Amino acid sequence: MNKCSSIFGQILSLLPRIGFERLVQETKSEKGAKGFSSWEQLVGMLFCHIGQACTLREITQGLSSVLGRVRHLGMEEAPKRSTLAYANEHRTWELYRQTFYLLLQRYQGEFVGKKKFRFKNQLVSFDTTVIDLCAKVFDWAKFRRTKGAIKLHLVLDHEGYLPTFACVTEAKVHEVNVLRSLRFSAGSIVVIDMGCVDYQMLGDWNEEGIYFVTRQKSNARYEVVEEKERPQNRTILKDEIIYLSGQYALTNYPEPLRRIEVKDPQSNEVIVFLTNHMNFGATTIAAIYKDRWQIEIFFKTLKQKLRVKSFVGTSANALKIQIWTALIALLLLKYLKTRSTHGWSFSNLLALLRFNLFVYRDLWEWLENPLIPPPEPLGAQQLSLGII
Repeated sequence: MNKCSSIFGQILSLLPRIGFERLVQETKSEKGAKGFSSWEQLVGMLFCHIGQACTLREITQGLSSVLGRVRHLGMEEAPKRSTLAYANEHRTWELYRQTFYLLLQRYQGEFVGKKKFRFKNQLVSFDTTVIDLCAKVFDWAKFRRTKGAIKLHLVLDHEGYLPTFACVTEAKVHEVNVLRSLRFSAGSIVVIDMGCVDYQMLGDWNEEGIYFVTRQKSNARYEVVEEKERPQNRTILKDEIIYLSGQYALTNYPEPLRRIEVKDPQSNEVIVFLTNHMNFGATTIAAIYKDRWQIEIFFKTLKQKLRVKSFVGTSANALKIQIWTALIALLLLKYLKTRSTHGWSFSNLLALLRFNLFVYRDLWEWLENPLIPPPEPLGAQQLSLGII
């Protein structure tokens, strides 16, 4: 007899089931539903991401092929293709957004490790990635004449590199409009790309005690009022205190700014940073912006390793469900990677999990020794009978 459920079943047990059912009641996602629960829908979509199923047919047939093992997942039977498609189109995506935040709240403390920077300020990055869609199939997501797309806006906390905010919009929505709606605590350091620079918003942040680090626009006009002493670091070319001199910029941001020129030793490109933090060293400001690359890595992992570029539904609701369940799957996989001492890479963990999802083996033992076969159950080997 198996002492544990399948590896997939043990991964699903990491989800707070009672909290999930409470969210089902709050969002009324099962109003009028008959037979097919929201939990079964979540299981199917997580199988889509972790099992690398590309279509609804692969999801349903993949779950059907494992015989009675789906009962360990909280399902009576594998869903029909039409049933899952209908649920993705009509059940609110809000349930899975709240489930992600519920899961994040439960496991966020597990990702707190050795801090990269000495300062105690919360460091976050904001950025947006575009997900291309077929304009003929996703006619509601028109971006250009022959192209469809959506945008995923994300705030990444650099302590654990986990998203604390995500939002899916049509590609026509500019990221600055989303960024203006966000609220950060005083003392936070927000890193943004120069495409998100809005001087009125930066002025509001400065009044609220929020620090920012960004790149200077090429057409920015300014006046230098002070030159600070440069550190003995050949990559720091200038460290200046400036005032913006453009009419619009000066009206919206009349306070001093710090301008730092840094030479990239690899490309020899000169990069110019702007910040309202006057006390950190110039090398620290440059390192803060360099760490913004982690949000690009997050987007790359999400788009290349999970199913957020090919979709199993064409409605806006189905697309958002697939993106939010991808974020849930990503959080679960990162948690497994953090708990293990094996030294997994994310791609290797996902690949091997795909082949072992329905193997009956202790998940935590498998994470530590994935290549060692499990012990044979008692009675598996026949006793040798001596012939007289």
